[in-house]
Amino acid sequence: MKAISFIALILIIVGALNWGLWGFFQFDLVSWLCGGTSSWLSRLVYSIIGLAGIWSLKFLGCCKAICSGSDSCKPKE
Repeated sequence: MKAISFIALILIIVGALNWGLWGFFQFDLVSWLCGGTSSWLSRLVYSIIGLAGIWSLKFLGCCKAICSGSDSCKPKE
């Protein structure tokens, strides 16, 4: 589970950087790297990043523990 969570984090960062590039410069990095927004590869990358976002929803319950400095929300291994 640690590996999946780590991969999800990396994918979420890639997605956030892509959105940042789009917001500041109207440049879609994923689309540029994969041959357009409607190519099957771009759609696959977007889908995988979306699944990583869904996977990371389980960490929302940890936000209160993290902000308060508590150790009560450790990921299960």
